[in-house]
Amino acid sequence: MITTITRGLPTRSPVRYWPGIVATALTATVAGMPGFTVGALAPTMGADLHLSRSAVGLAMSLFYAATAFGSPVAKRLAARLPVPTVLAVAALVASAVMLVASRATGPGLLTAALLVGGLSNALVQPVASRLIAARVPEHRRSLAAGMIGAALGAAALVPGLLVALVLPAYGWRTALLVAGVAALVPAALAPLARAPGGPLPVRPKEARGERRTVGRVLVLWALAAALSATGNNAVATYFVELGTHTGLGTTVTGNLLSLSALFAIAVRIIAGALTDRAPRRNAAVIVAMMLTGGLGLALIAIGTATTFVLGAILAFSAGWGWTGLLLATTLRLVPGRTEDAGHTVQIGVYAGATVAPFAFGALSSALGFPATALLAAVAAVAAAAAMTAGALLLRRAG
Repeated sequence: MITTITRGLPTRSPVRYWPGIVATALTATVAGMPGFTVGALAPTMGADLHLSRSAVGLAMSLFYAATAFGSPVAKRLAARLPVPTVLAVAALVASAVMLVASRATGPGLLTAALLVGGLSNALVQPVASRLIAARVPEHRRSLAAGMIGAALGAAALVPGLLVALVLPAYGWRTALLVAGVAALVPAALAPLARAPGGPLPVRPKEARGERRTVGRVLVLWALAAALSATGNNAVATYFVELGTHTGLGTTVTGNLLSLSALFAIAVRIIAGALTDRAPRRNAAVIVAMMLTGGLGLALIAIGTATTFVLGAILAFSAGWGWTGLLLATTLRLVPGRTEDAGHTVQIGVYAGATVAPFAFGALSSALGFPATALLAAVAAVAAAAAMTAGALLLRRAG
């Protein structure tokens, strides 16, 4: 379904690149954890700090907004600084953010900490794109990008475990403290992600018409990522509240969040491994995943415990399973501009994530959870349409 305009990137040596990819994936996980952790702990935090659902949603929206709007600067830094340095900084800042948030006594400190965390989170995707292009052979890039994309699932997995295992006995402050300490681990592993010092091979310059086509495709795919991420991020952010609204207990919902996140991790990695065999079909697979995620959101909108469980698994596994594939697909589309690939995916995903927490919180307060989840399902269908439009435009140009 997809034809890339530029071809022929030389294959890198496959020696010892997986440890660096794992270190990058772990860093991506902890860099995104502040937003997901606050979201999972929001019901308890809101009651303790006297915060409304909209106020908590606004604080989380600012985290994702900082990532989206910080992406252009992060793209430049990723091209200049050593990869291990960037990853270590991202992990250390994420740890500090969660440690500071654990001491919050009101919305001011919590919001400021999340804002800083969002800016550091912006560093990860561009530098991950650079690492994949520099060290991973072309026939393994979808798998490598899937492992990086699985970080979003893992970033939701840890908060689920905290809600189930730490929150009931020790409270939300201890849960954030544990998350902050855990975020220090990837910083120690950052040296594994060293990239070659020389510049990446540059492909022949594209004609003006080809550059224009590629630019339009990237805009459409970023829009697709934003629309799909809006619904899926909202469900991840308010997962515990949605689950308890259907009658599930807090501990059960936390365990379900962790299980759904495990599905999301598995789907990203498996999809990456399989699509490496036929990378031209990546766009079709992404469209199918977005539509399946929309189905999951529609099931959540029904509002029963059974449909919530089924919908949550679909929304997490398929609805979010496309992030690594989209990164791999854009890497193939703009191989000489690796930071642009990560930038495109990141600005799309986090633009949608910026809208999601506050919009979902405000709309659910006014319309209720079922109607708001249905609107999120409509956004997923629109995302699939935008992804398809970009792929068709690229096919016609090819």
